[in-house]
Amino acid sequence: MAPTTSHRGGDSVGGGNVDGDEGAPLSFGGVPLHKRLAAALPDLSSAVLDRLVDHVPVYGTLPAEQLRSEVRRVIEQGIRAFVAILRTGELPDEAQLQVLRQSAAKRAEEGIQAAAVIRAYHVGAQECLERMLPHATPADMAAVQQVGLLVLRFVEQMTATVVEGYFAERTAVAGEEQSVRQAVLSALLEGGDVRLRARQWGFDLPSGYLVLALAVGSHPDETADGVSPVIAAKRKLRRLRVELERHGDGTVLSSLDSGGGIALVPHRGERPGEPTAADWERLAAAVSHMSRVAGVEIVAGAAAAAPEDVPGAARLAQDIRRVAIASGRGPGVHRLSDVLLEYQLMQPGPARDALADLMGPLADRPELLATLRTFLQCGLSRQLTAERLRVHPNTVDYRLRRAADATGLDATSGNDVVRVRAALSAYDARATSTEPGLLPDRDRAQERDRAADRPPGVPAPERRTA
Repeated sequence: MAPTTSHRGGDSVGGGNVDGDEGAPLSFGGVPLHKRLAAALPDLSSAVLDRLVDHVPVYGTLPAEQLRSEVRRVIEQGIRAFVAILRTGELPDEAQLQVLRQSAAKRAEEGIQAAAVIRAYHVGAQECLERMLPHATPADMAAVQQVGLLVLRFVEQMTATVVEGYFAERTAVAGEEQSVRQAVLSALLEGGDVRLRARQWGFDLPSGYLVLALAVGSHPDETADGVSPVIAAKRKLRRLRVELERHGDGTVLSSLDSGGGIALVPHRGERPGEPTAADWERLAAAVSHMSRVAGVEIVAGAAAAAPEDVPGAARLAQDIRRVAIASGRGPGVHRLSDVLLEYQLMQPGPARDALADLMGPLADRPELLATLRTFLQCGLSRQLTAERLRVHPNTVDYRLRRAADATGLDATSGNDVVRVRAALSAYDARATSTEPGLLPDRDRAQERDRAADRPPGVPAPERRTA
């Protein structure tokens, strides 16, 4: 990362001698400034170190030996570099800058914030400037201006160099951390002695996880004209990951793409497999916030487990998500207790097939299936059903009668409502793909149902994939 002023050896600051007087170094009170600072180096470096610890508290947390040796040595190198500028008018060369990059990389490795590292150089420059200015006389005003410019250019170059070294190290560390996270996630989902493997990787496992199987809807930008769908999807994914990390109590592990995926949210309660009601409420609020920030609908299946039990919890969460989508549940977090009936009805077996067969006469009447589903989702309200389907209430009545005639089940009758709901759930389950987490057959069936009721000119809604 190159600063605006060249820093190659031999390049002068601003082009030409620093004070405009050929061959004469900058002086205050008749004494060259580089000599003043060089003579005061031991005392000056101690003053900078004290000021650094006082003004940038994080440096005060470093071991005393490190402060006295390594940090003090870097301070002295910085002062010598500035002394050389005052003497020659040339910015530090590449070899000198490399020392500063290496120092910044060490601070990054230690976890010190970039702002604190950059501020350290400003503190040093300020101390040097305050040491020089008291020696200036009224006749030295031109030199004072030149020194001010020198300090700004020096700090500019130091900042660029430090940022370059710091973030090169952080990028490397982040890559290593991400590799460890993905390895731990894979180990958790595969099962086995995950605690031993986590310790080997230096990863601290929580007492338990809240396992989320997410189905994420499309953002409008992903289908907008003139907008790159790839970039829009990446922006959505980045927002989801940031919000997951922000709401997690520890390191959130996830494997997500633009359509959803798996996320393990740390749970540090005393009973890892039994979160409290407050824990579930916080999780639901976090997913709701993620949905708002990303601008998409999210349907999530959720289960809780100790690290050793994550594989089973992940399969359960995926099943819950699949059931929630197939049974027409809305966005949000769904647990097994929320979909118990639908979950049981969707398990393969003779009873499910017998229930599904009750809806068989409507297989070629998608508009009747859509009306039944919507009628149930709207709490048996004809008016709400008509508004949702964009048809007249009389049309809803007509379709419900036709469905009753074909199946022998009247959705408007209290005696038949439970059987209609169960039959629809079983019918949808049988139509659902057996591939975990995906519902292509069900999605196509729903789209056919919706298309039958969509007025001319109304575009198809965005498809939500798991």
